[in-house]
Amino acid sequence: MRRGLLAVWVASVLMSQVSFVVAEDLAKPSGESIVSPDAKLEHLFTRSAKIEGGLTEGPAVAPDGAIYFSDIPFGKDPGKIMKFDPKTKQTTVFAEDSGKSNGLIFDSNGHLLAAEGADFGGRGISRWDVKTGKKTVLADRYQGKHFNAPNDICVDGQGRIYFTDPKYVGAEPREQEHRSVYRVDADGTVTEITHEVGKPNGIAFSPDGKTMYLADHDNGVDRIGSDEKPKPGAMKIYAFPMGADGKVNGPRKTIVDFGDQSGCDGMAVDEKGNIYLTSRGLKRPGILVVDPTGKEVAFIPTGVPNQKPDSLVGFPSNVEFGVGDEANVLYITIDKSLYRIALKVKGFHVQYVKK
Repeated sequence: MRRGLLAVWVASVLMSQVSFVVAEDLAKPSGESIVSPDAKLEHLFTRSAKIEGGLTEGPAVAPDGAIYFSDIPFGKDPGKIMKFDPKTKQTTVFAEDSGKSNGLIFDSNGHLLAAEGADFGGRGISRWDVKTGKKTVLADRYQGKHFNAPNDICVDGQGRIYFTDPKYVGAEPREQEHRSVYRVDADGTVTEITHEVGKPNGIAFSPDGKTMYLADHDNGVDRIGSDEKPKPGAMKIYAFPMGADGKVNGPRKTIVDFGDQSGCDGMAVDEKGNIYLTSRGLKRPGILVVDPTGKEVAFIPTGVPNQKPDSLVGFPSNVEFGVGDEANVLYITIDKSLYRIALKVKGFHVQYVKK
């Protein structure tokens, strides 16, 4: 069963057709404390560049409310970082060469941080000055060895950068023994936070900073198309207790177990502490909202249920709340597109909290 679900995951990533989610085709959202049942996804962007495969990923809100996101192809094309302006509804290219950026986030200084993956990517953490377009590599190794393929990224209240380092695609050989979560400090020091996970993917912190949420999306292989025999593992969401020193200080808890479904990619949190998970299962693609215990409190469909592996449309990869007048707007990267939907709650961005 899990081997079949690996094929589902591969198929969803390899979609080459340009497809649109039509809001009218979707079921109504559930969970009226979070979202109105009449709220609908608004389509904002779909890739038009002639690049193959891949998906959009990593939406990140800038201090001025602009949404930056990754457009990731397969192969030697370096990928792009796009910029959506909520005021004009125009999407432009911010960076023609993203280094295969995946997850993105802004720091408290207004710099864009990027987790650059493998498959001819930078395999490190970079920082962009969005005013000048200059990129600086902050870290690309741990203990002298290259990272596997940095995937998703977040920051804590002290400005420390956390990122996940699994491996899904790319012919580059693995140098790290583990697929881990790392932290990069202001002085460039890299610390392994945990490797108690099969394949770490989405990552986020609770508003109080005392819990790190981590998606284990273990499809079992290091690169798609290889001759490796798939050995799929967990599709779960873990909660790790965190100390003031920015390290795990207790046993992890499983708060969501997707079982035989293809699990969660990226995630976000709201000001009440709810976690927004991008659920990529065939039976129910959408945004699963859970409280800190893992109890479902809302669900926002992004694709029709019970899809077949060869014709997938509406599979979300990551989420991000807006700021200011759009603090209650959830941006979602779906397939090769960007969407948004208005909610009844505001998101939480630790880097923008006034101290």
